[in-house]
Amino acid sequence: DPDTGPRLSTRDKLVLFVLCAAQFMVALDFSVLNVALPVLGQDLGMSTSALQWAVTAFALPSGGFLLLFGRIGDLYGRRRLFLGGLALFGAASVLATLAWDPASFLAGRALQGLGAAAIVPTGMSLLTTTFAEGPARDRALGISGTLLSLGFTVGMVAGGVLTDAFGWRSTMGLLALFALIVLPLAPGLLPESRTPERPRLDVPGAVTVTGGLLSVIYALSTAADRGFGGADVITTLIVGVLLLVAFVAVESRTQSPLVSLPMLKRRTVAFGNLGGLVTFSMMSTVVFVLTLYLQDTLGLSAFETGLVFGVQGVASAVAGAYAPKVIGRFGARRTLVGGLAGQGVLTAALLPLDESTWSVWLATAAVSLASMCHLGAIISYGLAVTSGVPDDEQGLATGLVTSTQQIGITVGIPLLGVLATTSSALLPGVHLVLTLDATIVLGAALFISAGLGTVSRTGRETARAQS
Repeated sequence: DPDTGPRLSTRDKLVLFVLCAAQFMVALDFSVLNVALPVLGQDLGMSTSALQWAVTAFALPSGGFLLLFGRIGDLYGRRRLFLGGLALFGAASVLATLAWDPASFLAGRALQGLGAAAIVPTGMSLLTTTFAEGPARDRALGISGTLLSLGFTVGMVAGGVLTDAFGWRSTMGLLALFALIVLPLAPGLLPESRTPERPRLDVPGAVTVTGGLLSVIYALSTAADRGFGGADVITTLIVGVLLLVAFVAVESRTQSPLVSLPMLKRRTVAFGNLGGLVTFSMMSTVVFVLTLYLQDTLGLSAFETGLVFGVQGVASAVAGAYAPKVIGRFGARRTLVGGLAGQGVLTAALLPLDESTWSVWLATAAVSLASMCHLGAIISYGLAVTSGVPDDEQGLATGLVTSTQQIGITVGIPLLGVLATTSSALLPGVHLVLTLDATIVLGAALFISAGLGTVSRTGRETARAQS
């Protein structure tokens, strides 16, 4: 019953705790270091331009290897790869905590990203194969989506508090502590899960898609610092696009493809992932420019800014509790489109922001409500992409979902956020970014509404959703 929610056994709750705690840990890693970067740079002797690598070193492997690791989990065991990713993430967090120079710190960040690339798709596919399609899976994905959104927000608040109280190393130590808590619990709770047959791994497909994703993410991650007109950025972006084109060609000819092209032709998969890309990239941009605005224009401290986003986190938690009921009533397509539309309208509501103190209240209210719509879009697009997919392809489907999340978080700020930082005055730059952001989200909502086929009222794909 979607009104009361399905009952989960004690073991189901423990499994969900382990999987969601791991997802929360990875989401935390996206933002917990941001406010600590200036202090980190001073301590390790890193220049301002070099500090971008603290983010890029994590983003490259975490985004570039997601599809590959999702498929490896399908073929050789999701539980095994999930546990290996947890162990690697924990060890890498210890290395980053104890880093003695920039090289050791960046090595820790890169290994964290590699561990995250193993944890996220296998964790999601373990969740979707453990909880049957229907209300139980809807609820599990709702909790997972809530913690994913909360992790990003909590990271910003916790990063400021920990850095002020204990120094930047405590932010990495927090991640190591999470891994230490989750890792001992996981082996006894999580069942092994893999495809019944053992087809060969598509090596050419793995090389081209991983190389393509790495190139595209690298180009977009460095564009904010070097500019989109830089020869190295353009060259890397072209190489990435060509590799992805080659990947599609390879997949159309191999008998055991890394990615099933018929799956990509499903309207729910194609338009669902587009919705995920837009909601993640545009919401991360809003959070970025609001952080600049609150601190540089209104003069709020890092802690006060964290409180604003703390309210956003509470709103996300409320949305996560009710999103499965909304999806059960209106379906995944309507919830996805409605979530995007609400996010776009509430982003536009931020346009009156000025230098007066009342703007703090407008920013808090609008970003919190936008975050609730954003969370509805997150959960519904995940359901749209994974529903109706056979268990032996769940790793691939969740790999697509998580790749979209990572790429969205990575590209939003370089594409739009840089306009605020390069504007001659910050406030007009913020207004420009918010205008473009709202326009993109609302345009995507209209496009997806027109393009998505038939999704049942319960949010599960029907055969007619395939084109």
